[in-house]
Amino acid sequence: MLLRIPGVLKPDQVAYCRDRLSKAEWVDGRVTAGYESAKVKKNTQLPEESAVAEELGDLILGALESNKLFVAAALPSRVFPPLFNRYGPGDGFGAHVDNAVRQGLQPEMRIRTDLSCTLFLSGPEEYDGGELAIDDTYGTHHVKLNAGDMVLYPSTSLHAVTTVTRGTRIAAFFWLQSMIRDDGQRTLLFDLDRAIQQVGVDVPNHASVVPLTGVYHNLLRRWADL
Repeated sequence: MLLRIPGVLKPDQVAYCRDRLSKAEWVDGRVTAGYESAKVKKNTQLPEESAVAEELGDLILGALESNKLFVAAALPSRVFPPLFNRYGPGDGFGAHVDNAVRQGLQPEMRIRTDLSCTLFLSGPEEYDGGELAIDDTYGTHHVKLNAGDMVLYPSTSLHAVTTVTRGTRIAAFFWLQSMIRDDGQRTLLFDLDRAIQQVGVDVPNHASVVPLTGVYHNLLRRWADL
């Protein structure tokens, strides 16, 4: 599943993040890359231990807790603290796959990366290039969203960030472990959830909503990995 989640952050929240990030210390982005990824990565990042990264990460996770679309699609179990990257002219990140397991600064923060998230903090008019190119069975999808919007996609996907040729692209990125490990099962639950919600809107109090909701929760009970 590749899903756009609009308006995760409001414009004033994006502006606050941009202001805080403009005064932060950035380091070589290869610090979080695996051996193969480091060969094709050229950008800068906030250090994981950065106080600014921790503060803004908490802001993003707080916003996502109340985002119904995100919760329905991801069914999150554990979320890695958001990191922040910056691509200037000439920067990019070649094709790579994210590490299967991520270890955070705290010993207990180790997750299986089921889903990857990129939250755009720069608007598309601010830079050229810098598209997130995600491969799946339908081909390559080029993603370049409004500031405050986020894309959610399977961490198993081969993906890249095309070279920036003008301006600066700033984003937050992170991974999560879902209660549902299998992408196909997770997608099925998401589609079923959305269909139930739509029936509730189109035909309020329809008798089929309750049994369909029961099917959803019984599938979740069968597949959930807590």
